[in-house]
Amino acid sequence: MADEQLDEKNLNSEEAGAANVDARVLELEEQLAAAKDQSLRTAADLQNVRRRAEQDVEKAHKFALEKFAGDLLPIIDSLERGLELSSADDETIKPMREGIELTLKMFQDTLKRYNLETIEPHGQPFNAEHHQAMAMQESADVEPNSVLNVFQKGYLLNGRLLRPAMVVVSKAPSAPQPSINEKA
Repeated sequence: MADEQLDEKNLNSEEAGAANVDARVLELEEQLAAAKDQSLRTAADLQNVRRRAEQDVEKAHKFALEKFAGDLLPIIDSLERGLELSSADDETIKPMREGIELTLKMFQDTLKRYNLETIEPHGQPFNAEHHQAMAMQESADVEPNSVLNVFQKGYLLNGRLLRPAMVVVSKAPSAPQPSINEKA
């Protein structure tokens, strides 16, 4: 009988030990799964940080000239206005006019090399993303909401708006108002 009790105690002890081991294995498996999950999340976060940093560097390279290019635009505007206001037929200013044309062409070629594009919307539909409407004018000749005149050209730097084009936009002619005599 004592042997039976001893065997029973040993059996209970072994079962308790096995249950303890099973519980410990389960606990360690849960910790391992949590550690794997944390490791994957950390790797994903690191990859996201790296990708964002690369994008920031790319944007910095692309748009580093934004302020400088914006400061040059009034100079280009002045050269263009000088050409518009001077007569091509006047022989006394012909050499000066040619110099302005060459300077303006060099400026424009340089800006193109650095991905600065001109927005010249004359005759195109009005685009609020690239144009700034300065006035509206009735016109029967063109469709409503078209650009009739450009006060100042707009510019894009690598596809990003640097300065909107300032434009006059067409609107449909208003119906003639009947006069007082016609109403009666």
